[in-house]
Amino acid sequence: MVTGDAKKGEAYFNSAGKCNTCHSVTGDLKGVGKKYEPFALQSKWLQPRSARGASPSDSAGSAIKVTVTLPSGESVSGTLDHVDDFNVSLYDSAGEYHSFAREDATPKVEVRDPLKAHRDLLAHYTDADIHNVTAFLVTLK
Repeated sequence: MVTGDAKKGEAYFNSAGKCNTCHSVTGDLKGVGKKYEPFALQSKWLQPRSARGASPSDSAGSAIKVTVTLPSGESVSGTLDHVDDFNVSLYDSAGEYHSFAREDATPKVEVRDPLKAHRDLLAHYTDADIHNVTAFLVTLK
């Protein structure tokens, strides 16, 4: 059962939520309302899963990417497998696995997470925002 106000959800989508800076109702979200039941749809936009450790051929576009720049200046980029204070590992575009030990800021590690905005906003949504945006997304048939 959808309890939100779709018009308020659309307004949030296009203003405070800034959803329209990455998403389009005529592009990536076209037909999303018929693809998922409301509860599943709400779960997907609130807590999307990134394809961490996914193969380089992953076309979902949600894989976390990383570039590791070694002290020599050489850099290796690909899909993040794991990162912590001591190690970083990735799969490059050829599917080759690379792992690097870390000490302080060496090597330099740049992580690009396309779903970061979703995670950052999670602490800011009100219950009304959640229900309203879901109601709006359900209308995207």
